[in-house]
Amino acid sequence: MTTATSPRRHHSETLFAKPAISADRRADGSIIVKSTVALKESARCAGDWLEYWARETPERIFLGDRKTADAPWRTISYADALRQVRSAAAWILSQGLSAERPLVILSDNSVDHALFALAAQHVGVPSAAISPAYSLMSKDFDKLKGMVSLLQPGAIYVSGAKPFAAALAAIAPLHQARIVSSDAEDVGAISFRSIAATPETPAVEQAFKAVTPDTIAKFLFTSGSTGTPKAVINTQRMLTSSQQAKAQTWTFLDEARDDLVILDWLPWSHTFGANHNFNLVLRNGGTLYVDGGKPAPGLFATSLANLRSVIPTVYFNVPRGFDMLIAALRGDDELCARFFSGVKFAFYAGAALPQNLWDALEELSIKTVGRALPMVSAWGSTETSPLATDCHFQAKRSGNIGVPIPGTELKLVPSGDKLEVRVRGPNVTPGYWKAPELTAQALDAEGFYLIGDAVIFADPDRPELGLFFDGRVAEDFKLNSGTWVNVGHLRVAGIAALAPLAQDIVVTGHGGDEVRFLVFPNIAACRAYAGLSDSAGADEILGHEKIRTAIGQGLAKLKAQASNSSGHATRALLLAEPASVDGGEITDKGYINQRAVLTRRARAVAILDDDQSAAWIGCGG
Repeated sequence: MTTATSPRRHHSETLFAKPAISADRRADGSIIVKSTVALKESARCAGDWLEYWARETPERIFLGDRKTADAPWRTISYADALRQVRSAAAWILSQGLSAERPLVILSDNSVDHALFALAAQHVGVPSAAISPAYSLMSKDFDKLKGMVSLLQPGAIYVSGAKPFAAALAAIAPLHQARIVSSDAEDVGAISFRSIAATPETPAVEQAFKAVTPDTIAKFLFTSGSTGTPKAVINTQRMLTSSQQAKAQTWTFLDEARDDLVILDWLPWSHTFGANHNFNLVLRNGGTLYVDGGKPAPGLFATSLANLRSVIPTVYFNVPRGFDMLIAALRGDDELCARFFSGVKFAFYAGAALPQNLWDALEELSIKTVGRALPMVSAWGSTETSPLATDCHFQAKRSGNIGVPIPGTELKLVPSGDKLEVRVRGPNVTPGYWKAPELTAQALDAEGFYLIGDAVIFADPDRPELGLFFDGRVAEDFKLNSGTWVNVGHLRVAGIAALAPLAQDIVVTGHGGDEVRFLVFPNIAACRAYAGLSDSAGADEILGHEKIRTAIGQGLAKLKAQASNSSGHATRALLLAEPASVDGGEITDKGYINQRAVLTRRARAVAILDDDQSAAWIGCGG
């Protein structure tokens, strides 16, 4: 068997460009970090990509989806996609849609979703994909109402009216949009199939030619912790410059084409699933199969069935998804062999990958194909479309977010004992829709976007070795001892120490003497660990002595690794209630909003602080 290091290094060097980075230190203590490679000219608009591939490779599969895991894939070629896009665009123009009356999409990823959004963008009309959670999981629809009131859409698309009936009724008084559905039998809705068959008019070509890099391509909503999420303006320049930078760092893309296949669940209501993954395929003429599953109990089985049908060449997921994938691969030798033989590299997004999952994936890969699967990541936000940094090299350990992409500058500003990071480049939003005050507050005097994160160098003397995410500037806090608690690092370390029982962790202890954890448990893993039946409820599972003992032992393990009181938690409380969408506690990617959880669950925090409570679990001896 070959070693883990040399094949990994050789393989990754054939995929990516070598980082070339400068770090200029200013007199005020700030550091400007940027790529020394100039950003090449990018496309005028995303529609140019579709037009190009429809001419060059008309029969290549562009998109595929299927309703169930055992149904055949419904696929569409680049040529047919362009035909339907231009037809739907004719309908969009006939309805007078515009930036002031955009297309709103409430449904999950699908071929129809993609075609409708591309049709709008093709003729200069923004689309706005809104997380289905706001329609299907919300109880009061307050955030959905706020979004619709802000956008005043001209058309609203759903995959079917029945699942969205309550949401559509709640927002009905707030707009005058036409309702469009992929279910032809929906009464009161226009069939998307009929829209995609609209005769094309000369106005479509005229409108397409009028699109400029400054044209608004879409509105994407940030996951606000309170109030209505902000609508981030995404211009065509943001989308195309981001993908141009990606092509200059992922150099294999120039020759990928038939070899670029993605099977992805990440939502198009989020910048990563849409602007990074979907546009990666569109820009480079690849194929994207929509994964109808996701890393959640009862849904990951669909993802596995899809993975047995389509092995991607690049595998994207969030840490929770990799956790579930590793468990599946260990129990399926055939899938394991196909996965590691077909996937060029894996990309983790949404949060830092716990080191135990990184190690497990490497171990499986070496055992199966004799080399470690390259694992990379990136960093950015909705406002940076999303790339600001890209880890286009094989890092030594998990958590490296890479280096600035070509054309993008980072300004690292001392903030206490941290380096606050700010971003400037063609990939950065011009602002928030109809919110000039928020836009003004988002940029500093030099035009750098205030993203609110902190970073540290892997090696201050070698900036090309990348940066590590160092938490949110506003999330960190001090204990009474004056010691700072690095929430980002401690969260990842805590999940690893409590693996596999903790799905996510919220760190608390503000103004106290000790750090404590609120733990969102992995119910399925806890049930299996306790040896309970599938019918066991959350309270029975979380109260089981084996679970409480294991959590205490995990806290003790973390304490043994820590150098001081800020590096471990003395108590943990298991939360039976999942993270709330309405409460702003969780984003589409499974990101936990620390501040929102602490605010909404003040009673849980109080239990952790109550010395007499028997609910919390102490650090094991």
